[in-house]
Amino acid sequence: KLMLKVLFLIHDLGQGGAEKVLVNLVNNMDRSKFDISVTVLFGGGVNEQFLAPDIHFHSVFPKEVPGNSKLMKLLTPRQLHKLCVKEHYDIEVSYLEGPSARVISGCQNPGTKLVSWIHVEQHTMDKLAGSFRSKKEARACYSKFDQTVCVSQYVHDDFCQLLDFRKPCRVLYNTVESDKILAGANEAAPELADDGKIRLIAVGTLKQSKGYMRLLKIIRCLRDEQYPVHLYILGIGPLQQEMEEYIRQNKLQDTVTLLGYQTNPYKYVSKCDLFVCASFAEGFSTAATEALIVGIPVCTVEVSGMKEMLGEDNEWGVVVENSEKTLYQGIKNLLGEAEMLAHYKGKAAERGKMFSTQNTVRAAEKMLLELWGCYSEYH
Repeated sequence: KLMLKVLFLIHDLGQGGAEKVLVNLVNNMDRSKFDISVTVLFGGGVNEQFLAPDIHFHSVFPKEVPGNSKLMKLLTPRQLHKLCVKEHYDIEVSYLEGPSARVISGCQNPGTKLVSWIHVEQHTMDKLAGSFRSKKEARACYSKFDQTVCVSQYVHDDFCQLLDFRKPCRVLYNTVESDKILAGANEAAPELADDGKIRLIAVGTLKQSKGYMRLLKIIRCLRDEQYPVHLYILGIGPLQQEMEEYIRQNKLQDTVTLLGYQTNPYKYVSKCDLFVCASFAEGFSTAATEALIVGIPVCTVEVSGMKEMLGEDNEWGVVVENSEKTLYQGIKNLLGEAEMLAHYKGKAAERGKMFSTQNTVRAAEKMLLELWGCYSEYH
């Protein structure tokens, strides 16, 4: 049986979402089919420790170099590739848009298949070309890839439209560790008040883009209208003081609890009645995916990926227009209808299975095997 040598190249393995997802993906791939290497441009990232021991790990530089994006532009993609990639691989994957794509596009081996993995919508050509010498170079580099992968349909449409992209481009969902999530969900969470209220939960960095201030206003209105709600928020960030001040001024201490950063968010999410997302922007929300996996209904404003996740017609969850007023209305409707909440609880669990580790990893493996033309050997 053929063993494919695959290299995943990423800027670093720091604390971001894509970095964690890469670790989940490679750790769960089939070792009888793939010999896996992960190379980071800059070492020292917090997620390196979680890589399985049989993955060949290499860092080009031991730690992040200040001004590295400018320095990297001094070299051509071809020179960068020579510097960063020391062995021959059957498939080389750039696992994030930008610098890694520039490096991998410099591969000179005609026998190597190249894959580019896009995680974030770019919106403008300037943003897309930010890590390249010019827009022209960005176009040339991205056109060198045999397969482009996007993490959601929204990201796919944005990328293809900006580049007027004609090469193979497909959607593969991120790998989350569903078994770990479900195991974590079973742990006790004594911090959740036993106050008989309907528990809402929101998860994510306390920053502007997550829409927490408007969520607090919604909760204040619901409380004023005598709805028995209690909102829990998981995360830390720059907005914390402003949020605490708002909670104090509006006497919401019994209605809103900030739980800070938790290594196991699942034990809290699984014991709540509704997961709420008030974000102004998202890529493909990992937190919402995790809520579905633990079987908690989701009510969200419309951001990238939500309609894919929950259905165009609110089949698996509730997606409302992105405004404070519509989110307030959406939450209020669910609070008033116990059977609707129960209906979406069942739907969440059903949808969560689609994002199981096994399903997402198999889809990625199939893409790599098909690219190499050997998928039939295994099936």
